[in-house]
Amino acid sequence: MFAVYAAEPNPESPLDALRVGERPEPEVPDGWVAVSVRAGSLNMHDLWTLRGVGIKADRFPMILGCDGAGVLADGTEVVLHSVIGDTSFGDETLDPKRSLLTERYQGAFADTVVVPARNVLPKPRSLSFAEAACMGTAWLTAYRMLFSRSGLRPGQTMLVQGASGGVSTALVTLGKAAGMRVWVTGRTEEKRALAVSLGADDAFETGARLPERVDAVFETVGKATWGHSMKSLKPGGTIVVSGSTSGPDANADLQRLFFMQIRVVGSTMGNRAELADLLSFCDLKGLRPTIGTQLPMSEAKDGFEQMLAGETAGKIVFTR
Repeated sequence: MFAVYAAEPNPESPLDALRVGERPEPEVPDGWVAVSVRAGSLNMHDLWTLRGVGIKADRFPMILGCDGAGVLADGTEVVLHSVIGDTSFGDETLDPKRSLLTERYQGAFADTVVVPARNVLPKPRSLSFAEAACMGTAWLTAYRMLFSRSGLRPGQTMLVQGASGGVSTALVTLGKAAGMRVWVTGRTEEKRALAVSLGADDAFETGARLPERVDAVFETVGKATWGHSMKSLKPGGTIVVSGSTSGPDANADLQRLFFMQIRVVGSTMGNRAELADLLSFCDLKGLRPTIGTQLPMSEAKDGFEQMLAGETAGKIVFTR
């Protein structure tokens, strides 16, 4: 079958490990289902896989794509939940042996992806396959950060660090729909304008002094913005962290942390129930992900090059 995959780990030049071609048809174990893929969205996780981060060398070749949407054999249109874990923990994201598609199991950038039966959810008719393919990683991560981890209430002020990535644009859209005052930071005027077009109440240059302190900051950038995030919070405020794309080794600023009684909360992906709620919320509110680039899977390399260069303005989606 056709697939977009990583041939081997390449930490220094990840795109040299990228292949577009044929892979064997997958087997379908008991309790699993085969999904005929219609669309998949690109995430930073796919670049980490190409680099060999979070995946053992003996698992290559690995089909890429954490996110996807497609059709079951009976014609049911579905969205993939890419966290595969033990539900006896109550929340599969707390299973220390949990895995994402593309780590232990082959991903969704292919004709067919095979997942546990519980890892498919009905696709709302209001979402296209391309839109639905953005839900399972970036939008689910944003949903959990905002509604399960931040403790924010409607009317409070949130700051999103980084204006144009998949998680960031989802946070802007979800936060505005939930009644928050949404501020963002962005490196360029174009990225800040994108955030405002999605509903952000104001957008500032990265590191700029804000008009006032905020109730919560949403961090996916890490080292480059951490100091600004700490200084931007009200006493008792919260930083929710789901990524560190600029590096994980930020100065913790412990004196400010304890004196201002700041809460730092980690957040990873989301569980199946949260994905179901996210899909319902988007359906009820008419929310749609921002798709910056849509390409056929055969041209996937172009999308990977855009992400590697930081030229994102919403989600990059591949279709079949």
